[in-house]
Amino acid sequence: MGVLPVPAEVCAILLDIEGTTTPIAFVQETLFPYIKDNVKEYLRAHWEEEECQRDVGLLRKQAQEDSSLDGAVPIPLESGSGEEELERVIQAVVDNVHWQMSMDRKTTALKQLQGHMWRAAYATGLVKGEIFEDVVPAIRKWREAGMKVYIYSSGSIEAQKLLFSYSTEGDILELFDGHFDTKIGPKVESESYRRIAASIGCATNNILFLTDVPREANAAEEADTHVAVVIRPGNAGLTDDEKSYYSLISSFTELFLPSST
Repeated sequence: MGVLPVPAEVCAILLDIEGTTTPIAFVQETLFPYIKDNVKEYLRAHWEEEECQRDVGLLRKQAQEDSSLDGAVPIPLESGSGEEELERVIQAVVDNVHWQMSMDRKTTALKQLQGHMWRAAYATGLVKGEIFEDVVPAIRKWREAGMKVYIYSSGSIEAQKLLFSYSTEGDILELFDGHFDTKIGPKVESESYRRIAASIGCATNNILFLTDVPREANAAEEADTHVAVVIRPGNAGLTDDEKSYYSLISSFTELFLPSST
């Protein structure tokens, strides 16, 4: 793929996580299975805590909104105080979480609970965020050249910060100037990139977005954001048309900054 020159007007680099900074396998084979395997135990252990009750409240509200969807799992209110009643409600939450994950939902309610569960897992050393080895050296060079670096991921901002705080490269959170999640808008809608630009305080064409997903790349392009599609081991394949249309990189080291000459 060689070298990809970064347009001179770019002053901010916006990074996807899954398949871009981090192997898809880490998310699919470590993070998500941890949630599925441990959600019931986590709810039992933390049920009485205010944070957990807020998470369950959000999930219950989402379940009501999803009630017309095929296979949706309702979450009832507790109608008594017995152990059996508590177990019934917890099981409903577990079933709802499993259903949302099976549908690859990106709801704020689901992401919030996942983020809180991952926080506990990272803090106890059960999980470490995997980072491709070219990522940290490249970001340091970009920052030395005056670039701002931001993250935009479907995962909650809290989950993003945990991944980079407890990573295989150590705590690298300081390398990022800010974080965006789907609260700013879906990654496949062009308006999201306009909102990010406004939040950063620049024009959309001052941003270069790196992602492994052509639909996201297309949405960013519609907002006049520069785009490169990242090819990593385990990523979904691209069509011949996508390969010929998009700028492609397989490593962050392939980006050439004009200011680095």
